[in-house]
Amino acid sequence: MNARAIFIDMDGTLLTASNNISRRNLEAIYKIINQGTKVFLSTGRHYEITVPYHQSLGLQTPMICLNGASIHDAWAGRTMQMRPIKLDEQRFHRLTAEIDCNVIVHTATGFYCKEMSPEITEWVESGQTSPRYIGDLRQANYQNVLKYSVQTGRPSPELSSLFKDDANVINWNNGFEIVARGVSKWSAIQILLRAYGINPNEVVTFGDGPNDIEMLRHAGVGVAMENASKEVKDAADYVTGHHQNDGLAEFIERYLIQSFAI
Repeated sequence: MNARAIFIDMDGTLLTASNNISRRNLEAIYKIINQGTKVFLSTGRHYEITVPYHQSLGLQTPMICLNGASIHDAWAGRTMQMRPIKLDEQRFHRLTAEIDCNVIVHTATGFYCKEMSPEITEWVESGQTSPRYIGDLRQANYQNVLKYSVQTGRPSPELSSLFKDDANVINWNNGFEIVARGVSKWSAIQILLRAYGINPNEVVTFGDGPNDIEMLRHAGVGVAMENASKEVKDAADYVTGHHQNDGLAEFIERYLIQSFAI
């Protein structure tokens, strides 16, 4: 299988449950880079908590963050593209204030949250970045929102459906995310493919979540992780091993690393 580029999701794909890159995954990525394949990160995470992993892998490629709402030159610290979302703020905060949930607002200059959580604490530690505001978000002063995350701790399609006419909504088992209409990891990938002159058929994508479905479905080869849901697996061409068992490296080693006879 000849791939000119691969795009890798982070949580549940590249990373272990403890937010580390395993040695086997690291070595597989190094090998595929050395044979000339371009490797990109494509994540729902924001810039600051993606950069450390991007740099530890030695990647020179741009990185896709916030489900495609932003593309960054990680080494120069330059934002290459942003797709802000315009939402009725008063309505959004009125609806989310009425239920028990955490709300995270990701902007071009940092993130704001209703309350701290273990996930946000990990972001602070790994990305050396703190929320710009914690508390009643109706009192926060922010602009250029790239993604809203509503963490209810359970599937919440009834609530998320209230925003689907205004934006792209991604439902998760513990809540939902909102980005601008037309924004997805795949839409950002298409921009980068045009910039690099790469055909979508020459691309392999790896993911495990509902925000990965479009890129798994439309790439030349889409690879879902064993830990993905049935919906995600159905969108993919292959299913590899669990992210805790180096499923990413397993596929790269088996199908993408070229062996040359001497």
